[in-house]
Amino acid sequence: MTSLSELGEFGLIRRIAESLPPPPPEVIVGIGDDVAVLRTSGNEYLLATCDVQVENVHFIRSAVTPFQLGRKIVAINVSDIAATGGTPLWALVSLVLPPDIETAFVDGLYGGMRLEMEKAGAAIVGGNLSRTRTDLVVDFSLLGKVSPGEILLRSGARAGDLICITGTVGDSRAGLEILLHPRLAVSEQSRDHVRARHLTPQARLQEGRVLARSGLVHAMADVSDGLVQDMRHICRASGAGAELWADELPVTQECREVSTAAGVNVFDWVLTGGEDYELLFTVAAESAHEVQKIVKDATGTGCHVIGKILDQQGVRVMFGDGTERAFPEGPTGWDHFAGMKKDS
Repeated sequence: MTSLSELGEFGLIRRIAESLPPPPPEVIVGIGDDVAVLRTSGNEYLLATCDVQVENVHFIRSAVTPFQLGRKIVAINVSDIAATGGTPLWALVSLVLPPDIETAFVDGLYGGMRLEMEKAGAAIVGGNLSRTRTDLVVDFSLLGKVSPGEILLRSGARAGDLICITGTVGDSRAGLEILLHPRLAVSEQSRDHVRARHLTPQARLQEGRVLARSGLVHAMADVSDGLVQDMRHICRASGAGAELWADELPVTQECREVSTAAGVNVFDWVLTGGEDYELLFTVAAESAHEVQKIVKDATGTGCHVIGKILDQQGVRVMFGDGTERAFPEGPTGWDHFAGMKKDS
């Protein structure tokens, strides 16, 4: 018998997919991607995604306010829609609550969800309630839409493409370090910056739409599981490999300060930390500068070229001193079952 810790999260997903009948032709993208893409009778594709926040797995109740938790559960789902270039529409929320939870917690949770949903132009339209004797659970499902001519998927990366990313990476993992070790000797500016990036991430919704409408992007995903892990998702879907350039990875001074104080190589966080919710995408080499300008002019967000797509499989990282770090198949970021631990 194979245990879940041996199989890993993504191995379990593949096992589940193989146990089900082939999807009907209306399913453009099904199990294995963060977002299901469905053909309907209308002129646009229907998008469907869901995510769950489990107490003492994804968060510690004493380290996050209900308002922050509500904001985060929305943002991480909106980020999945953003990675397709789509628009979020409606959400369903299921709460599994211990009976001793105060109503103020639920009020704060919905206050945070309402704020982020209004920012995204979407609405909560239903859900479900249940009780538990142990840890609370917030399960969030989000529907959206996208034009068939603009949708961006993980597949589509081509050998020779340049790899780009919005914003910066590593801050969320640095924020987790601050929550786990609150007495770490860092400046208040760095402490506040990385903690906010971890507790209240911002989905790159506008950036996703701009990238989709440019017609220049070949493949895209958001960085939720970790930069290497999500790059691997793109490579696997595209039948390609990738080379990342460590010296070009966008890292804030705040992240560097926290990693130094923690005695950690900052690249460990940048490459495998996860939960930055930046957009990772590929474009033809001749289009990279144009795409950078389009996104910057439209949103104010910087995009950085951080590597290139290769013919051969696998993901490797090249460092400025000429050394190379290869990432073979296996968990290199957040995996629910592969013996990895995540607290926040």
